[in-house]
Amino acid sequence: MPYNEIIRKRKSVRKYDLAKLDATGFERVQEQIGKITPLYPDIRYCIEIADKTKWSVAGIKAPHYLLFSSEDKEGSDENIGFIGQQMDLFFSESGLGSCWLGMSKPAEGGRPGGEETCALPFVICMAFGKPAEPLHRDVSEFKRKSLSDISEGADERLEAARLAPSGVNAQGWYFIAGDGKIHCYRKKPGGLLGLIAGKLGSIDMGIALCHIAKESDNFRFAKEADVPVRKGYIYEGTVI
Repeated sequence: MPYNEIIRKRKSVRKYDLAKLDATGFERVQEQIGKITPLYPDIRYCIEIADKTKWSVAGIKAPHYLLFSSEDKEGSDENIGFIGQQMDLFFSESGLGSCWLGMSKPAEGGRPGGEETCALPFVICMAFGKPAEPLHRDVSEFKRKSLSDISEGADERLEAARLAPSGVNAQGWYFIAGDGKIHCYRKKPGGLLGLIAGKLGSIDMGIALCHIAKESDNFRFAKEADVPVRKGYIYEGTVI
């Protein structure tokens, strides 16, 4: 079973050296963007590099941001989470910090070099740059629910999913494992912020699936019939 060390030491970096990356650094980031493997290859998306956003979230200021945009269709938010987390792990492995920013928006004139704005609807952004705080942490420093709170059944890959980041650390996922499969669920959103919570929950599911994929010899995700029902949760699909 593959074992991804970065998953067990990555952290969301909130303090950055505001110096911009040099040309070589930009080239490495753009090269990695070209290597992305989507969860759903038939969903169109784009990733742009910006040097500012419309507003700062929780005081986080970074020299660069990734802007994720996608056509709006079933699975698009999960797809963006899956795609974006590949970049998050790349940054951590490359000595750069990164942090998902759930509420930031693109800013006018924020794209370097006069790049054309992506025509697809904006979904979410991610800050990145040289960290001005420790880049990694010990696995004991993760503040996460226990496996028994988010899953049932046994599968070694569930630990990687447990360590995945999520919006406001909600960890609103649930997994039922057995016979080499992992059935994946996200918590049903509710209340006045249900629409926003639902969107972020879908992105979070994609993030967790990225971690599972990184520890899978062969990874395939699809909806199945006659899966177990988890009260209060929405079935997203099954890792096969």
